[in-house]
Amino acid sequence: MERDGDDRKRVIWLALFVICLFSVLAAQFFYIQVVSGDYWSEKARRQHYFFVEEPFVRGTFYSNPSIKKGHPEKPYRFVVDVQKFHLHADPESIPGQAREPLVEFLSDRLELTSRETAALKDQLEKSSRDRLLAMWLSREARDEILAWWKSFAKERGIVRNALFFVSDYQRSYPFGKMLGHALHTVQNRRDEATKQAIPTGGLELSLNSYLQGKLGKRQLMRSPRHSMEWGQILVPPENGADIYLTINHYLQAVAEEELEKGVKKSKAKGGWAVIMNPYTGEILALAQYPFFYPPQYREYFNDPERIVHTRPAALTDAHEPGSILKPFAVMAALMANNELKKQGKLPIFDPEEKVACSDGTLPGRQKPMTDVRVHKYLNLPMAMQKSSNIYMALAIDRVINSLGEQWYRNVLADVFAFGTRTGLELPGESPGVLPMPGKLHPNGKLEWSRPTPYSLAIGHNLQLNSIQILRAWSLLANGGVMVEPTLVRKIVKEGRVLLDNTGDERAQSFPQVVDQNAVAPVVEALRYDTMPGGTGTRANIPGFTEVGKSGTSRKIENGTYTSKKHLASFVGFAPADRPEFVLLVTIDEPEVAYIPGEGHNNHGGVAAAPVFREIAKKTLEYLGTAPDNPHGYPPQDPRYDPDKAKWVRETRLLREKYNSWNK
Repeated sequence: MERDGDDRKRVIWLALFVICLFSVLAAQFFYIQVVSGDYWSEKARRQHYFFVEEPFVRGTFYSNPSIKKGHPEKPYRFVVDVQKFHLHADPESIPGQAREPLVEFLSDRLELTSRETAALKDQLEKSSRDRLLAMWLSREARDEILAWWKSFAKERGIVRNALFFVSDYQRSYPFGKMLGHALHTVQNRRDEATKQAIPTGGLELSLNSYLQGKLGKRQLMRSPRHSMEWGQILVPPENGADIYLTINHYLQAVAEEELEKGVKKSKAKGGWAVIMNPYTGEILALAQYPFFYPPQYREYFNDPERIVHTRPAALTDAHEPGSILKPFAVMAALMANNELKKQGKLPIFDPEEKVACSDGTLPGRQKPMTDVRVHKYLNLPMAMQKSSNIYMALAIDRVINSLGEQWYRNVLADVFAFGTRTGLELPGESPGVLPMPGKLHPNGKLEWSRPTPYSLAIGHNLQLNSIQILRAWSLLANGGVMVEPTLVRKIVKEGRVLLDNTGDERAQSFPQVVDQNAVAPVVEALRYDTMPGGTGTRANIPGFTEVGKSGTSRKIENGTYTSKKHLASFVGFAPADRPEFVLLVTIDEPEVAYIPGEGHNNHGGVAAAPVFREIAKKTLEYLGTAPDNPHGYPPQDPRYDPDKAKWVRETRLLREKYNSWNK
């Protein structure tokens, strides 16, 4: 009996022990599954799953096909994002004995240097679940590596996605160097904090906030049965917005081709050419030579001599414009007439007046102003044709004597917008320099002295960038309306229009800043510049009328003008009565030489005018513009008829009057 009691007690204690054990296990299970469930689930998930970023497509740039009449075209991409692949590894899933043959294979396939091979080996030795081994691999390279790794990993029992690829998009340029200095590119490495692309400059930088997208997230599983490219997208990526530019791909190609020819012909340092719509301010072409090829950005930025080619000189470089600014001196004189009329006073300037121009003595100037040759008498058309310095200075002398220097300065600043940025959507715009009465230079001298107005009248003693010059010349082309230059037509993201510059209301909002009666006489006078006897005859466009002006300015070095370095320019528009565009060509530092039968190579009428003619001619052909001067061809052309060609008779009569005045 006593023995049975002992057995019963042992059974009871054993039962109690088992019950306690199960209670402890149940409590522990509850703690693990419920209380600490999230912790252990996350730990298990990290052991079996990992996450990679799902790339977005950065917004791209499209060309402007809308300008061609009657033949709508599709927009072309200036930039294409091509899918590439970054090779990653999970070193903790790759056994030590497998790393050496992996390094050997990758080094051979990717053609790595010894230094790059050592860096690759170092990455695989890291205690990490994700190391970047190689970037920007093609699909072909990815497939070759995958095929080799699949067999290699299977033989050694390594999880297949211990080596895996993350897709990404790399900027590619179907038109090569076209528009490179304005577009720029993005660096190969992304920002470590934001994972966004890092622009090198240009539109990529200034419009970066639109072009950026948002990365998505993809989940991958560490398993021998799961391939590297499998995975669930947890957060879809958000692509960037697309930028529809005002630049037309055909006109850009024409401008770049002709500019390159012109720079090489004149043996110049470089040059740029800009085509703009004078009614909307749309930049149709923005060419520059030497070119900047975006994929090779490192070579440019690491070379002090080549880095200059990465910036859009037409916007960033301000310089003295020279004679291409003379039309604005006489326009100011005509505006003074209007102002004096409001005050009940007599006009001071008559375009047809016979003005004595043989004496260039002017108040405040130590030396008399001179012209290339002496002209006894000139009127406005003659003065514009001969590019007279004295005539322009005398016109402004009348302006400041009647209305004051500050009035003239206000016209330059507030009406013509000299010294004011254009706001073009590119970084680094120079505002230029317009002297201010009473303001001192850093050297202590006054910016504006007594002879300053006369220098301004001929395009000296101020600095402008080329877009400012085009903006001002648009006043002549459109009848006195101040436009806002732009490179962007619209910005679209996933069907939503974020910005739209294509509506008529934009152009209609531009203010009329100059009366038509102050514009028309200047435009008429400028028509003589490309006719026989003018300084810009090489800019004459066969079959069309044009308005233009040549200019030559000397560069400043160490505070003084140099006779060895010049900027040669030609600016104008066509057709004369209803311009399709305004075009500026600038040749930077053409060789100083005399070319028999042509003239001084460093002058705007020789270096820049022929480039203007070729770009303008091909632009009008592309636009489908019918010739407005069907008999205005060179004499050797069978279509030439001097009795029917426009402005031939007017030019002959002007020459006869000039000869009678200057016997």
